[in-house]
Amino acid sequence: MSVAPAAARDGAAASGADLLVVDGVTCQFGGVIAVNAVSFRVARGELFGLIGPNGAGKTTLFNLVTGLTVPGAGRLRYRGEDITGLPPHRVAERGIARTFQNVRLFGELTALDNVMIARHVRTRSGLVSGVLGLGAARREERATRERAAALLALVGLADRPAESARNFSYGDQRRLEIARALALEPELLLLDEPAAGMNTGEKRALSDLIRDVRTRLALTILLIEHHVPLVMDLCDRIAVLNFGELIALGAPADVQKHPAVIEAYLGDSV
Repeated sequence: MSVAPAAARDGAAASGADLLVVDGVTCQFGGVIAVNAVSFRVARGELFGLIGPNGAGKTTLFNLVTGLTVPGAGRLRYRGEDITGLPPHRVAERGIARTFQNVRLFGELTALDNVMIARHVRTRSGLVSGVLGLGAARREERATRERAAALLALVGLADRPAESARNFSYGDQRRLEIARALALEPELLLLDEPAAGMNTGEKRALSDLIRDVRTRLALTILLIEHHVPLVMDLCDRIAVLNFGELIALGAPADVQKHPAVIEAYLGDSV
């Protein structure tokens, strides 16, 4: 089975329209303001980077978008719908998927099973029909297995479907996590430091993979990454956070020259 873009859901807007709108979002933990009145828009089809020093609020912002954390103020809109405060499974159903800063695979399960588990959010057969082995359930399970195998092939793991995830190298675990996120058939994919722990060759291969899945699956991607050259090379636009506040937003070349960004984050890397 080939991997094709997910079908547009509920009359999605045309290409180029805003897919995600973050409007004045604030999140506070005790006396610490992790995200402070942050606003930006991500256009459909865009590869949007989110950078900043450790503790800047980047992962907190991902948690707000995906429903793991509820903002204290501000709104989040996805495809024109207010998703503020929706639980994570409802956000996923609407077409938003993510990877995590720390790999979160089921180590004892095979690569194929790890992807199939995520895919089941898109299945319709209930528990009873599955237990009874009804025709619709069997067909859906077969389609799920074929889709999972196709996603493993897409990320370069086609020859290892039966291998336990714990046996994979760190770089391959990152690839497997991306395949699992893609099993949700997202329109918006959030990648939280996917190149962390990778060597130069693995980072180069990851960059190629991100470009490939974006094109082949017609994805919009929101990327957190500390490896500045990768971000500058991949992204259409970049937002920079520092102490929870948005200090710059624009094209990579402009952000790279922004005095506040150089002072807070890039330093001698520019």
